[in-house]
Amino acid sequence: MTVLRLAVPTPLRRLFDYLPPADMSADQATALEPGVRLQVPFGRRRVSAVLVERAADSELPRGQLKPAQELLDERPILPGQLLALCHWAADYYQHPIGEVLSAALPQHLRKGHPRQRGTIKCWRLTRRGMGLPEGALSRSPRQAEALAALQQTEAAVPVDALKSRDIGAAALRALAEKGLAERCLDEPGFTAPHCHPGLGLNADQQLALDGIAITAGGFACHLLEGVTGSGKTEVYLQLIARELEAGRQALVLVPEIGLSPQTLDRFKARFDAEIVVLHSGLSEGERYRAWEAAAAGRAHIVIGTRSAVFTPLARPGLIVVDEEHDGSYKQQDGFRYSARDVAVKRAQLEGCPVVLGSATPALESVHNARQGRYHHHLLPRRAGSARLPAMQALDIRQQPLQAGFAPPLLQAVGDTLAAGNQALLFLNRRGYAPSLQCHDCGWLGECEHCDARLTVHLRRRQLRCHHCSAVTALPAQCPQCHSRQLLTSGVGTEQAEQRLREEFPRHPVYRVDSDSMRGRHAMQALAQQVNRGDPCILLGTQMLTKGHHFPAVSLVAVVDADALLFSADFRGEERMAQLLTQVAGRAGRAETPGRVILQTHHPDHPALQAMLCQSYAEQAEGLLAQRRGAGLPPWGQLLMVRADSADAAAGEAFLDQLRGQFEDSGAAGCQLIGPLPSPMQRRQGRYRSQLLVSTRGRPAARAAAARLVQLAENLRRPRDLNWFVDVDPTEM
Repeated sequence: MTVLRLAVPTPLRRLFDYLPPADMSADQATALEPGVRLQVPFGRRRVSAVLVERAADSELPRGQLKPAQELLDERPILPGQLLALCHWAADYYQHPIGEVLSAALPQHLRKGHPRQRGTIKCWRLTRRGMGLPEGALSRSPRQAEALAALQQTEAAVPVDALKSRDIGAAALRALAEKGLAERCLDEPGFTAPHCHPGLGLNADQQLALDGIAITAGGFACHLLEGVTGSGKTEVYLQLIARELEAGRQALVLVPEIGLSPQTLDRFKARFDAEIVVLHSGLSEGERYRAWEAAAAGRAHIVIGTRSAVFTPLARPGLIVVDEEHDGSYKQQDGFRYSARDVAVKRAQLEGCPVVLGSATPALESVHNARQGRYHHHLLPRRAGSARLPAMQALDIRQQPLQAGFAPPLLQAVGDTLAAGNQALLFLNRRGYAPSLQCHDCGWLGECEHCDARLTVHLRRRQLRCHHCSAVTALPAQCPQCHSRQLLTSGVGTEQAEQRLREEFPRHPVYRVDSDSMRGRHAMQALAQQVNRGDPCILLGTQMLTKGHHFPAVSLVAVVDADALLFSADFRGEERMAQLLTQVAGRAGRAETPGRVILQTHHPDHPALQAMLCQSYAEQAEGLLAQRRGAGLPPWGQLLMVRADSADAAAGEAFLDQLRGQFEDSGAAGCQLIGPLPSPMQRRQGRYRSQLLVSTRGRPAARAAAARLVQLAENLRRPRDLNWFVDVDPTEM
């Protein structure tokens, strides 16, 4: 008999054996290829599963095997290299293969729907509609006009073409209700791309371009390290142009949804080509149509966020990971993968080059370049005549602060606006204030579900938890002693915006945070407004640092640099250097010289002094030396087992038992820390504990992760206790 071993989207780390569908012949069953989907019974549900392999027998008796219900695909839904990538990711990140394969598919296919090769929304006549004579429906002019447009061709008519003729949706729906027309999807034809000439390159850009292009058609990993404004994107564009001319496709990953429209506009200006975008802000239908266009080879360029790394390409030629250091590339729940690292593995399997670009590359990438695993290309100068900004620390000790602003900073902002330029102020704290306290009894507004204070959002009259999203009304009096002496502590973007509007009433102030930038086009609309060049103030959180280009910004200020100086995470200093370098890089990107001010109570702090006196590359060398002495990544590898439960003691007890069994089974080459409470122990009403494992190399780490998973799966635990393994964790 033929046994089908299927990956079912379930937390269980195993394959499931089924018999072929009852209506399938033996020859058809033996011809099934890995990667096709089948509808199968699973408990009380029907689910879509992916065939991984065929076998001649099963560990289960034949009588216990259920037949699959339906074959959903004639051909594999994912190409062989992408299937291999999913298997690698499931093994490396110790995640169930069924959930990994499910994550690689658009929701339309996860639900078991058939593939729809067409991606263009159209209307066409039904058989009944085709039988109507010309001039029919004359009593309904709008419907008659719509009918006439559909009668002019035997093919389906795209919705956009009908809109251009001012034929509305209401008239088409009326034809559908009468059974005369119907919606459909049409498959577009293939078009050849056209590339417009690129910008002139300086010597460093040309050297990088040639060094990367020489590996076209084969695997190589390139680290493109260039200071902010050095023209990395232009190098990407010219590399992609070469791939399109060779008939291949390009995949470009960006860290945030907000960057996609900006990137898309620049790519559309350079290429007359089919460019699709993939990110979570799209509708299910939009994502599926983009996925199909990429898989069929119609899309020449795919631009997407983290999950786009699994998008199938018919002719892969180049993968680009822009801002490769960005933490957004690491998935923090469910399937905890790093899109950057998966992109490198994918390029290896596809046999194509991958480019990791950043002004502040991750220490792991810098280390790989130093070890010769990556080709390293440097862009040490800004493109054109732009110069790197001058940077200074502003000592705010003993200075009067207004909403966090010292008088010299407000003066600098005023001077910038008076000169006709723009100022960008970075404050990585949204809301009005980080906490609310009663002045009489000391009550603090704290989240009922997390070990965190509630943030004051004054405009919405709310207290909000930024960890679990709990919301409560802003009280008018203390809930404990009923005093009305409620004081806010600290400053958020909402309060800073209010102060700036009072100080500079003649100039617009644009607040950029996740509260103000709602909707997928919000950031694009703001960029268009700001890039008109009129004097204005940009105030915001990390959203402002993600590669946005504001040519008229000449002053950048970090309102609270001290918030970045002290971190319990060993990556804290690296992240601070990256963030401050990225923020500073927004200044002086055109002809106007730039200036950067860092407000601080600790102007002599070594990390701050390093920012002022050293380049990022020099700081990275120092941090790598520190990591080497401690055996921390990239000189060692970390993995973490985390448990969460409604009972604080249950998680630690589970991990303590797991540690004991792991050590008894032989933990050579592994250093274990914990179990300990997580830095934020209580979150969303559950108590979190963690066990950290440090090893000297990847082979030991992979063996340790596999062993820990095996032991954890066999441990008895309370029903409400959850656990997971995080390989290469970025949040400790």
